[in-house]
Amino acid sequence: MYSPKNRLLPLLLLALCTTVTSCDSSNTSNNNDSEITPDNTSIVTPKTQPQNSATSSVQNFSSESNTKALSGKNTSITLYVSDDQCQELLPQKTEVSMDDPIQDAVGKIFKQQNTADFVISGYRVDINNGIATVDLRIDPKSKRQISSLSNCEQFVLFNSVRKTLTSNSQWKIKNVRFTEKGQNIIM
Repeated sequence: MYSPKNRLLPLLLLALCTTVTSCDSSNTSNNNDSEITPDNTSIVTPKTQPQNSATSSVQNFSSESNTKALSGKNTSITLYVSDDQCQELLPQKTEVSMDDPIQDAVGKIFKQQNTADFVISGYRVDINNGIATVDLRIDPKSKRQISSLSNCEQFVLFNSVRKTLTSNSQWKIKNVRFTEKGQNIIM
């Protein structure tokens, strides 16, 4: 036997679910960070401007290789990748574009880190006085964020980039810091 009170409960549940769902989707529907391009004025950058051999550009990921040089020339560098136990970084020789070797090296590492539930959609590398700032963009549709990465995943992501950038002496990078949309990432 249905009473007005019994009919009201399903309606209240439906209204509650609709409200919760609409709140969640409004947070991501107007997010301008899903498309990161060099012309995008909403990108937050560190206040310091590069002075010495500065490199700065936003790189998007795509299914195509980002290592094709504009000039068609590549150079050999050493990438550092984690072992299976996330205990040490192993050197790995690879080819990157001579036009933008730092961006290409970082891009190769980040492509390896993208999974079904964690997606880095873009990044920027700024170099100032031997300090590289790697600014990340996590895809708004990514189910996981940096804070939800395991210790192993963080080791692979951050230490691979740090070791790669500081160990290739031709780049003269002494230290690496990481930001997400201009905000320091605390590890």
